[in-house]
Amino acid sequence: MRRHLIVLALAAGATGAGVTAHWFIADKPHRKSGVVVNATGPPKAGAEVAAADSALPPLDQAALRQSVRAYIRARPGRAGVMATDLRTGLTFGENEKGRFVSASIMKVDILASLALQRQRDRRWLSGGERELAGQMIRESDNSAADALYSHAGYGAGVRKANKSFGLQNTTPFSPSWGSSWTSPADQVRLLTNLASDGSPLNASGRRYILGLMGSVLDEQAWGVSAAARPGEEVALKNGWTPVRHQGHGWTINSVGRITGPGHDFLVAVCTGENPTMETGVSTVEHVAGMVVDALRAARA
Repeated sequence: MRRHLIVLALAAGATGAGVTAHWFIADKPHRKSGVVVNATGPPKAGAEVAAADSALPPLDQAALRQSVRAYIRARPGRAGVMATDLRTGLTFGENEKGRFVSASIMKVDILASLALQRQRDRRWLSGGERELAGQMIRESDNSAADALYSHAGYGAGVRKANKSFGLQNTTPFSPSWGSSWTSPADQVRLLTNLASDGSPLNASGRRYILGLMGSVLDEQAWGVSAAARPGEEVALKNGWTPVRHQGHGWTINSVGRITGPGHDFLVAVCTGENPTMETGVSTVEHVAGMVVDALRAARA
């Protein structure tokens, strides 16, 4: 069941359009997803949340793994998931170190890498770079991603930044960023760098990137947002492409952050070899929902 995406406030950004050709297909808008700006229902108070959490059972990792594996085995293609709740410390992974073609989730890595480079140079993104960043993340514009990948130093520049971020299974591909390899575990590591004070990125850089992820086009608000409940905030980036040179079928990926009373979920679901885009989207959303629901229903 699809749930609602809450749009995060954004102070900077611009609109634009354009698609560039790679040897994988360019991202195109998929379908409408209910993007709303008003939360439904009042949030629970902190004490109420704490009392409810104390009554929850511990997470049954074995049972959850069995359920996720059974679902994935019954689906066409392959999948991997990683999720963690920064509030409770609960975490779960299944095939989390599996390697998948990145498609457009790589755009978050490109922007984070460039932001880290500019920070170390004691400057910020130029006005033109911020305009491109808005197009790249909000609209999944590939021409903008091409330009910023160049500004970041292509694969070599992103690899250097990824060492600082602690990524272990991501291989940027030059010059086609969308043909890079990554894993759900690495995507959660990258999200942690956007959500944690322990990141080499400063707070303003982290807020900027998450703000863009929280304002994607309505038709691109599918994916891990399916695991959100009304009133929760979601920042995400999706990737989708038919693969021709690194396998077959569709690669469908979704990474993002879901925040609400008592929870701060970082979630990455990657899939490959899907016969259609719709099949992959369904797998991503169902797996995200299974895992996040299980983390919600458990205590550390």
